[in-house]
Amino acid sequence: MANKRIGVYPGTFDPVTNGHLDIIERATNLVDHLVLAVAINRGKGPLFSLEERVAMVEHELPAIMARTGATIEVKPFESLLMNFAADQGAKTIVRGLRAVSDFEYEFQMAGMNSHLSPDIETVFLMASDKCQFISSRFVKEIGKLGGDITDFVSPNVKENLLERFESQD
Repeated sequence: MANKRIGVYPGTFDPVTNGHLDIIERATNLVDHLVLAVAINRGKGPLFSLEERVAMVEHELPAIMARTGATIEVKPFESLLMNFAADQGAKTIVRGLRAVSDFEYEFQMAGMNSHLSPDIETVFLMASDKCQFISSRFVKEIGKLGGDITDFVSPNVKENLLERFESQD
């Protein structure tokens, strides 16, 4: 396909949640090929290593690709997002919004990104009703304190989280 529409969905994915998976699946309606850009992001002090986060995201993709027929790949990155997107041949950055509080930060970032790479568009997808309240930070906090995270993450991610919390005790 000569004019393949490539999109990049960046995130720390620490861990990947059902909210992320919802955005991933919906983004496949907008692009022909989606690159999930897993940020190294040392500043956030992730719970999981880069390799673990990539593996958890990759574990979730076969079901989404089977449902949508999309091609999706996972790539770690540590560079400027717009440089990474250009290297992938992407013309679209996908960002998810959960609440109004997300908008101001995302709006500013989209403006800066547009200035850096005017040929790459940022597209915002609103979280589905069932996912608006899910955040990786809350999932980790609830799981660490023994709460039920079944509705927020896949069984595989839940298992990884519980194992991590048990090893920290």
